[in-house]
Amino acid sequence: MPSSIRESDTSLLAARPELVRKTARARLRPPIRVKAAVGGVVVLSLIIMGLAGPFIAPHDPNAQQLRAALQGPQWFAGGHFLGTDNLGRDVLSRILHGARVSLLVALAVVLISGIVGVSLGAISGYFGGKVDFVIQKLVEVVWAFPPLLLAITILAFLGQGLFNLVLALVAQRWIQYCRVVRGQALSLRTRDFVTATKALGASDSRVIRRHVLPNLIQASLVIGTFAMASAIISEASLSFLGLGVPPEIPTWGTMLADGRVYISTAWWLALFPGMSIFVTVLGINLLGDAARDFLDPRLKRSGAKL
Repeated sequence: MPSSIRESDTSLLAARPELVRKTARARLRPPIRVKAAVGGVVVLSLIIMGLAGPFIAPHDPNAQQLRAALQGPQWFAGGHFLGTDNLGRDVLSRILHGARVSLLVALAVVLISGIVGVSLGAISGYFGGKVDFVIQKLVEVVWAFPPLLLAITILAFLGQGLFNLVLALVAQRWIQYCRVVRGQALSLRTRDFVTATKALGASDSRVIRRHVLPNLIQASLVIGTFAMASAIISEASLSFLGLGVPPEIPTWGTMLADGRVYISTAWWLALFPGMSIFVTVLGINLLGDAARDFLDPRLKRSGAKL
């Protein structure tokens, strides 16, 4: 009997890696694979454009050539692949440099919002009581303001600048993390492993740091992925209104604002930056949707079996 038990245990251990691989493949259903592949390619392209934009841009994004103003896309037949704007600036070079601003703002907003929101949400859900009441009242007060209107107010008061832009976008985006993390922390604080850790004499800060926060990473990653797309749209909206970064820094929103005047005569001025925003946001949303399905395969949406 003992030898047969050992043989069965050995066979189970040998079959375990194959079982893990099959489980992973089952999670990555064909729709998830497509969304992850498309979203990953778009996000990787954005990162490459943001990091290598100054090196691969064919022209200086702010160099003005009035004699070459409003030239249409020349593709591979000329020196301006996507044409020029009303001041003769190369559209492709400005799009490549604008990717840096979008990437920097999106990463900064997600990182700062995540740290603030996850920390406050974990503290609120873990301690409860008066601490939870105060934090949630703060959430309700900030949540009462429309996000874009609050950002416009902050920028109008502080002025243009990259730091001020990030601060204006962070002002309300931490709430999403806080509300989701609070709900999970309320459940985690009653789990047996948390109770056992506290019974062994661990402090509240150690319990939160070592046992609560690690269990909140998955939900925070999914929220952060979608928050990147929202931050890019908000940055483009504020730049379109002239409240984003200074005018000498090329952004997709500023290019849209400049191109709207010539929409009937120079269609490429608004089309290419608009398509850049559209493709980037769509790719990030697809990647976030795939990450949500993979990290929580229990989610069943309508039409999933079609």
